Amino acid sequence: MAKSKSGRMVLDIDPNTKSRLYAALDHTGTTLKDWFLSTAESYLMDHQDLLPFMEEETNGSIPQKVNYLADAQKLKKKRHQDFSVVSLFSGCGGMDLGFKGGFSMFNRYYSKHPFDIIWANDLNEAACATYRRNIGHHIQSGDVWKLVDQLPSQADVIIGGFPCQDISVNGKRAGANGARSGLYRAMIESIKRIQPRIFVAENVKGLLMPYNKESLRQIISDFNQLGYTISYQLYRAADYSVPQNRERVFIVGTSSSCKPFVPPKAERNMKTWMSAEDALQDLEALERSPEINHIWSLANASPEQGNRKLTASRPAHTIRAECHGNIQFHYRLPRRLSMREAARIQTFPDNFIFEAKLREMERQIGNAVPPVLAWHIAASVADCLL
Repeated sequence: MAKSKSGRMVLDIDPNTKSRLYAALDHTGTTLKDWFLSTAESYLMDHQDLLPFMEEETNGSIPQKVNYLADAQKLKKKRHQDFSVVSLFSGCGGMDLGFKGGFSMFNRYYSKHPFDIIWANDLNEAACATYRRNIGHHIQSGDVWKLVDQLPSQADVIIGGFPCQDISVNGKRAGANGARSGLYRAMIESIKRIQPRIFVAENVKGLLMPYNKESLRQIISDFNQLGYTISYQLYRAADYSVPQNRERVFIVGTSSSCKPFVPPKAERNMKTWMSAEDALQDLEALERSPEINHIWSLANASPEQGNRKLTASRPAHTIRAECHGNIQFHYRLPRRLSMREAARIQTFPDNFIFEAKLREMERQIGNAVPPVLAWHIAASVADCLL
């Protein structure tokens, strides 16, 4: 690689690699220059301890010593100061991983975000075990109402995907007053106590359905009464490089100390969505491997158990938590999806290992917010705070 004082760089790479790189960039609508600058800045932030003191030449004067390490630290403090986060209904940690960033998925590095998750909670101990292994030991297992007095007194951000069973089109449709979905009130109580600068609540598309009109009105009204500016939007995960036709609602509340929330721009469309084959083809020849969660149900197809099959050239159907409904079969192999494959479709990195048996693993993966989608939401949240 040639370099000069002009800042211009010339890089010799394998033609095949070059073609693949340009094809990938074309899929996301990103220019080579923008990709390089973004990747370079992320790399420098992650390796700032290696940056040297260098001499900066000035016109006709004595060269000045420039401390690039100090400059990088100042830039990091300005752009990447850590904002404290409280996570509710955390599950195995999909949304939390997205907010943290610093992971790779489908040969793309999702850079670290300026968030420090200081407290998390979920009722499911198995999900908490997975969270502790992959995210951190700050998660508390138990009923959120019994733990509410243990909440931190201050945090910049509150995030959470409150339970959706009473709102989902596949649920009993009890609405916001149902035993499960009514738990959004725990989020209301947490916001009252902590008074974060911004909060993010996630739920299913069913929240926007006509039969949930009153539930939506009630939930938005309750959040509004906290004194935040509220916005909500339906997001299609496939538009954000998640190989899945998953649609979810994100409700964002911003305080007067924040800039307005601007939803992240979609980076793909129907023509460029990532397909199931794009996401899974390298796993096709892999034998069962419990160590990496590459295991699958051996149940036969039936109307009761579901017999939905993936289409290789399209994103997968929505990954669900219930094993009895529309379990997805591989697009090519004569079996159901493995848990590693389901995790891929949800955009959990391959080094994210689930601490559970098959049935519980299905529940954790299906209930999660795709980390890559959460990463895009987190980027917009960071813009509000910086």
